[in-house]
Amino acid sequence: MKPDTQATSTGVELVVDIGPVAHGGHCVARHEGRVVFVRHGIPGEKARVRLTDAGESAKFWRGDVVEVLEPSPDRVSHFWQVADSLASWEHGRPPVGGAELGHIALSRQRSLKSEVLAEQLKRLAGVELSPDVEPVGAVAASAETNDGGAGLAWRTRAGFAVTTGGKLGMHAHRSDQVIPVREMPLAVAAINDLRLWDIDLQGIDRVEVAAPANGSRPLVLLVPTPGTKAKRLSAILAQLPADVSVASYDPLKDETLQLRGRTWVQESAAGHDYRVTGAGFWQIHRDAPETLVGAVAGFLHDGGFLAQGAAVADLYAGAGLFTAPLADAVGETGSVLSVEGAPGTSRDARKNLHGAPQVEIVQGRVERVLRQRPRNFDAVLLDPPRAGAGKAVVDQLMTANPRAIAYVSCDPASFARDVGYFQQGGWQLAKLRAFDLYPHTHHLETVALLTPRD
Repeated sequence: MKPDTQATSTGVELVVDIGPVAHGGHCVARHEGRVVFVRHGIPGEKARVRLTDAGESAKFWRGDVVEVLEPSPDRVSHFWQVADSLASWEHGRPPVGGAELGHIALSRQRSLKSEVLAEQLKRLAGVELSPDVEPVGAVAASAETNDGGAGLAWRTRAGFAVTTGGKLGMHAHRSDQVIPVREMPLAVAAINDLRLWDIDLQGIDRVEVAAPANGSRPLVLLVPTPGTKAKRLSAILAQLPADVSVASYDPLKDETLQLRGRTWVQESAAGHDYRVTGAGFWQIHRDAPETLVGAVAGFLHDGGFLAQGAAVADLYAGAGLFTAPLADAVGETGSVLSVEGAPGTSRDARKNLHGAPQVEIVQGRVERVLRQRPRNFDAVLLDPPRAGAGKAVVDQLMTANPRAIAYVSCDPASFARDVGYFQQGGWQLAKLRAFDLYPHTHHLETVALLTPRD
């Protein structure tokens, strides 16, 4: 289909053959030599694509599949209509983000994620590896998962926007448009049971919900729009169940104010309880904490890198998910340096680890702490944000001369880049596991073991 003179405007439709998957939740197609990043397709399909981001001088265009002309055998009916590109564009609006692979069979989703991880490692680190992305949440007795094998009901945390009319909603991909929602199939029942879509949320900009997998008290965090009065917050509070904690959060001040109950939730993992503030970080998949702690332990402890009396570091430590089991492993004769940049989350870690004298908790940027407190470690646990650790931190870690580093990552691109930095410094990627902690999205989690090459 040859575009007309308005082909550089969004809304124009093209027919393309969808090519390989790429990092970021889309596939690569080409139209008259120009790359088009297509969402909601599957490699090998022929589809009609609606351009959502296009310009004559742009290096590439973006688009959504609106009609499948030659479907893949791996295409399935999407479980969530407002996230289904085909159904959404039929109603004249884009789909919400957050379930961009819901039209693909779960087994194919994982194979596509494996391809992305392998491609990033090869391109950015020169590593030839084909890891299989593993399903998460298996119950040994039944060989099923907590979600029944459907990849649903795994989110213990969910964030929502609010429409101008005060209704719960979510953003379309790369858009300010907020689309009303009346369910969140990826979230656990405790979040859906709040029925936030029935509440008048006028005066609120964003809503964050945390419902711990252990069944403890959920928390609803309200982010008010500037100028919202206390009376409006009280009106919203009255519409929420009485057994739910409610707090307001000011992102500019990083300040959480109690409205009812607690400003934090209690999480559990690996035999420990953790206090996590409303704005603090915690893994969102109900089975992620146990899965990741187990993978790290398998690499470090079973590999002989952790023992009583060892000196270890937990960097980007959050509320202490890994710090507590590391402290167990090294005992009171060992030491654990726990470093976290967010002040509120670091305070959580202090409360969570107050009974572990071998743990030193430092709040600050990892690169600054390592520079100011140079020391050697037997092993290091690294769990950076999506941007990765970066060359400066990687160089500092190699200088600290650990026997091994366990690297937990939620982004294959920044992970592969950092692996490349380690390799340049004489280290190697010794082991790698990848987990599908985010079914129906393009995200995945990796746990790697890095060791000096000699």
